[in-house]
Amino acid sequence: MMIVLSYDVDTTDASGARRLRKVAKICESYGCRVQNSVFELILEPAQLVTLKAKLEQVMDGEKDSVRLYRLGSNWKPRIETLGKRLRFEQDDVILL
Repeated sequence: MMIVLSYDVDTTDASGARRLRKVAKICESYGCRVQNSVFELILEPAQLVTLKAKLEQVMDGEKDSVRLYRLGSNWKPRIETLGKRLRFEQDDVILL
């Protein structure tokens, strides 16, 4: 299923800056960054459970937030892009 994940980490102190880097690194390991704090992820249900657990370990629940939007399996017609496009979409084949 396609998930759109956005996050907001309070970076008013050094520990917040560290949390921001950790949250971004976790998200990068699961999907594609489409904007500064927004990722598109194609995940199986078990991967989603693992991702949420990892994020909860890093986040400060009083200061930070993560939002997950489930677009499901038929996600392509639900995404519309205006302006600059990504170099490749989530399910594109990449040859190296």
